[in-house]
Amino acid sequence: MKPLIITLLLLFISTALTYAAGPPGPPGGGGGGAPCWPPPCVPIDGGVSLLIAAGIFYGGKKIYDNRK
Repeated sequence: MKPLIITLLLLFISTALTYAAGPPGPPGGGGGGAPCWPPPCVPIDGGVSLLIAAGIFYGGKKIYDNRK
């Protein structure tokens, strides 16, 4: 019963926060192209590389543990 109450409480709080947010502002004026054109401007930063490194480490550990 307690996990159900906690789940419902978290669901209520998250929906209340989304409704409490203000409306978006007016759209920006003016034309212009995309901020990064031609398209090879995918922002692969340190966060993605750390996530890939963690996945490789986790996979290696699972393989190592399975061989033991």
